[in-house]
Amino acid sequence: MTRPSVTQPTAARQAQLELADDALIAAQRLSEWVSRAPTLEEDVALANIALDQLGVARLYLQTVGDEDELAYRRDDAQFRNCLLVELPLGPARGDLDFGWTTAWLLFLSAAQSLRYTDLAAEGDEIAAKAVKESAYHLDHASQWTVRLGCGTPHSRQRMTEAVGELWPYTHELTEGLRERWLSIVEPVLAEATLTAPADGWKPSGGRVGRHTEHLSYLLAEMQSLHRAHPGATW
Repeated sequence: MTRPSVTQPTAARQAQLELADDALIAAQRLSEWVSRAPTLEEDVALANIALDQLGVARLYLQTVGDEDELAYRRDDAQFRNCLLVELPLGPARGDLDFGWTTAWLLFLSAAQSLRYTDLAAEGDEIAAKAVKESAYHLDHASQWTVRLGCGTPHSRQRMTEAVGELWPYTHELTEGLRERWLSIVEPVLAEATLTAPADGWKPSGGRVGRHTEHLSYLLAEMQSLHRAHPGATW
């Protein structure tokens, strides 16, 4: 079976793969919360957000090629997602942290909302469908950011640490729309009594296939069934 290639993609293909891969990897990360969220309501909410992300990923992958081949047969160096979405949803692998996930979702959904809105204005039908969903994701993350930031000293400290650790990765995520993204995120942080960190280290490479080791572990789990039984049907 020939693996799909992303060598020297056209500009349109590159853009579609970035959107698809961001959403696909985000969906896989968020699915880790199923049955583990702090409340039943939040368990359902995070699962629904993961499904929204997966839906967008599928639609964009279908515009590029075979969605199953692109999702399950590419190696990590062939993925074009930003580094932020592949990071574990906690300060240590295997240790899910709700505050960390909240900050992660705030940063991601603000960027996705802007991108989908811009693309919808240009006639992108997939983006037009995703605009409303991404607005909900942003609202959900914003409300939780404020609740945790203004909550107990412990919850505020956890949010402060999460924002500080994740902030460097937002530069790759927001390339081309940084100022507009800041205009969304900074007021939420301010309302939550949190401070946007000073810019410093700006890790990148995901858009050209240079990823952290976390993506390899994630893909090993996500792709294992398909690779073990290629071509299987139900």
